[in-house]
Amino acid sequence: MIDLGISKLALIGAVALVVIGPEKLPRVARTVGALLGKAQRYVADVKAEVNRSMELDELRKMKDSVESAAREVKTSVESGAQDFEKSWSEATAGLDVHEPLSEPGTSDALGALGSPVHPVYQHPKKNWRLKQKAMPQWYKARAGVRTRVQSGAARVARFRPRPTSISR
Repeated sequence: MIDLGISKLALIGAVALVVIGPEKLPRVARTVGALLGKAQRYVADVKAEVNRSMELDELRKMKDSVESAAREVKTSVESGAQDFEKSWSEATAGLDVHEPLSEPGTSDALGALGSPVHPVYQHPKKNWRLKQKAMPQWYKARAGVRTRVQSGAARVARFRPRPTSISR
């Protein structure tokens, strides 16, 4: 990189003052400064674009490795499930299947043979519109949090200074 010290900058400034003249020197200095600023911004944009492309390549490599690991996990899970199903079918092959599976309380054995048993939905019996208090009442009382709404006139009447009976 170019090494410009104070002495070299002073020499360049003196030569520019002599060559350009004192009338045009401020305008030329502004133009040179603007051009240097544009050049610095352009270099910074190019650096940012190069860094962005490098990060994008790294992310693509990481994405590919994660996808391959996910595929390996999927195949291992599928093979494990197939092995389990095979061993389960071998283990249950000797069992008698004379009694049909049915829900307790139902007498229709033929209807329950082909249909899976699903749990019955029970409503939680909560009213979701009612907001539960997040802060306990004793904490509100200790911290001085207002729990009751007051109008402006009631608040003024509550905190109005009381006349004292002591006369001066």
